[in-house]
Parts: sequence; C-alpha cells; structure tokens
Amino acid sequence: MQPTLPRTIRTLLGGSCAALCLLPGLAAAIPWQFQLRTAEGQPLAEAVVAVEIKGPARSSNGRAEMAQRDRQFQPHVLVVQTGTAVSFPNFDTVRHHVYSFSPIKPFDIKLYSGTPSEPVVFDKPGVAALGCNIHDRMGAFIVVVDTPVFGKTNAQGELSLDLPPGEHALKLWHPSRLQPLLLSQKLTVPAGQASGQSSLVLAPQ
Repeated sequence: MQPTLPRTIRTLLGGSCAALCLLPGLAAAIPWQFQLRTAEGQPLAEAVVAVEIKGPARSSNGRAEMAQRDRQFQPHVLVVQTGTAVSFPNFDTVRHHVYSFSPIKPFDIKLYSGTPSEPVVFDKPGVAALGCNIHDRMGAFIVVVDTPVFGKTNAQGELSLDLPPGEHALKLWHPSRLQPLLLSQKLTVPAGQASGQSSLVLAPQ
C-alpha cells in the first residue's frame, strides 16, 4: 500500500520554501488532508489539487522537466506554477516531435534528440495537452496554476498540504476530464484547529 504523501507544499523549486515564505499566514499553517474519489467512490490518483491563497497572483522563475522515455512522456501529468520554464529532454534513441495546440501555450518542437536549447515558458494558467507528431500514442498534460501551493494525489487519492487559515480558492483537475479547465470552489480553513480535511468527488466531463 503506497504511503500518504508527506505534509509538504509542492513548489517548482524542488521543495524549497522560498516562494512560500511570502504567503500570508504561513507561520500558522494547518495540515490539510484532501481525499479525492470518483463518482463510483473509487480513489482518484493523479488528480491535481491547487490552493490559491488570497493576495496577488504570483509567478515563478523555476524550472521543470517533461521527459520522454520508452516513447512515453514522463510524468503523464506535470503541475507547474505560472512562469515556470519547462524543458523537454529526449532520453530515447529515436527522435520526437513534441507539440501542443492548447490555447494557454501553443508550441512546436520539431524532430530532435537530446534536450532542446530553449525551454518553453508556461506563462498562463490552464491545461496544456501534449502530443508527439511521430508517435501518436504519446500524450501528456501540463497543468499551470497561479500558486506555489499544489500537488497530485497518490494511489489512494490522497494529498496533504499545509495551509494558512482563511478563505482560499481550491482548484481541481484530472486527466479524465475532457475539458482543459480546472474546477474551482471555495475552501475555508478555520483558525485554531490542529488539522483538517476535505473529501471531494471529481467526475469526468
């Protein structure tokens, strides 16, 4: 049985708290457990959970990778903060042609081996679907969020994040959804409690 993810706030700086230290109320952060399930009650793995803390939207100058190995994108779902530069290293012995027609970041990296010299900067929030023009079965998603507070659920559909008290915007998405739009709803984190949880159902659409 896969263990629950640790209580951490994911950032594109590999776990650094540099961007998070600027968030209001971080010193009083409360461990918050998310449990996502399908409409049939099954755990929903690889669901994207992002929490937008009140205040101006922040962008990142961090970096991330969407690799190609064994003629697959790895990871299948990559979550990044707005402004992140994403590289597309090809570790296969064949060349790939990576592209996206998604409105938030259309791009086209023609046949290449190794790592392209220039990463792609994802500067708008939303979901970008990726493909390979040579290998049609290859597909992946890059989910761009306006917050450094995010993560993906594990095999049990669980994710833990440390959240400051207050009224926040909760953003949700999963590859089973046909629309490239994150669901949004309010999330209230009361002050003065030791921990909290949210049990959510995310249905395909």
